[in-house]
Amino acid sequence: MKNSILYYSVGPLLYCPANKKTIADSIVNEKFGNQFSLALCLEDTINDDFVSEAEQDLIASINQIFFCSQTQHFYLPKIFIRIRNPEQIGRLTKAFGSSMEIITGYIIPKFTPDNAGSYIQEIIKVNEQVSKKVYMMPIYESSSIIDPRNRIHILYQLKDMLSPIEELVLNIRVGGNDLCHIFGFRRHSDESIHQIRPISNIFSDIITVYGMDYVVSGPVWEYYSGNHWEKGLIQEIQDDRLCGFTGKTAIHPNQIPVINNAYQVLKSDFNDAQAILNWNRNSNSFVSGNFAKERMDEYKVHGNWARQTLLLAEAFGIRD
Repeated sequence: MKNSILYYSVGPLLYCPANKKTIADSIVNEKFGNQFSLALCLEDTINDDFVSEAEQDLIASINQIFFCSQTQHFYLPKIFIRIRNPEQIGRLTKAFGSSMEIITGYIIPKFTPDNAGSYIQEIIKVNEQVSKKVYMMPIYESSSIIDPRNRIHILYQLKDMLSPIEELVLNIRVGGNDLCHIFGFRRHSDESIHQIRPISNIFSDIITVYGMDYVVSGPVWEYYSGNHWEKGLIQEIQDDRLCGFTGKTAIHPNQIPVINNAYQVLKSDFNDAQAILNWNRNSNSFVSGNFAKERMDEYKVHGNWARQTLLLAEAFGIRD
C-alpha cells in the first residue's frame, strides 16, 4: 500500500482536449475551483489529422500557465498530458522547456505488453533529463484484457514491467468507457458501472493484482447534467470506494465538487483509524469496540484500512 499522500491527491482528474485554447485562462482564473487535477488530452479527443496543431496549442497553453504562475497567485493543479505514442514524451518535454516545471506527468492510453516497454523507457529517459520527478499513469482499457484466459497473465506481466519504476507510477487508471465500448455497453445516469458484470470482473482482477501496491483510480462518469446525474455519480463513487478505487476521472467541471465531497472521510472512520494506529501495543487485547461502541476495531486486521483512511482524510478532508 502506498504510504504517501501524493499518490492519493490526484482526486478528480478533469479531462480536456489539448487544443482547447481557453484552458490556460480558465486555470489562471480558477474557473474550476481549487481541488482537482488536469489532463490535457492528445489522444481520443483529437482528430488524427490535427495532432501537430493540437501539440502547438498545448505547448502555448502550458507556457501561458507557467509564465502566469511566476507573477500571479492562483491554484495550480497537477497537470498531466495524455499522449498517443511514446515518442511524444521526449518531444513534448523538450518543447515545454522551463515550463516542464508545472507538468506532473504523462498519461499512457491503452497500456499493453506491446507498448509498455517503450513508454517505460521514455519515462526513465525524461527523469534522467529533467531536475524534477515526472510521473506516469497507465490506463488499462485495451481489448487485450477482455479474455479471462489471458487477463491475469497480462496484468501480472505489466505489473512486473512497471516494478522497476513503481515510485513513478502515480496511479493505475481504468478506461471504463473504452471497455464498455468493446461490448457495446452504456450505462444510464441511475446505473453504476459495477453492475455490468463483464466490466466489474475486469476491475476486480485489476484491483486484485495492483490494489495492494498502487493507488487505482475509478472510471469516468459521463453524466454532468440532467436527471439523476449527481445521485448516480455519488452511488458509483460509493461502489468505487467499496471495490478499492481512489479518485475518479471527470469530464466536466460540474463533477469536481461532487467527487471531492464523496471522497471525504467520515468523522467516525477518521476517529477509528486514529484509535487503531495509536493502539497501546503493550495491551493484552488487540480488539475492542470503537469509540462510538458501534462496531469492532482490531489492531491486526484494520491497520492498512486505517493508514489509507488517514491519507484520504488528508487529501480530501473530513465530514460528519
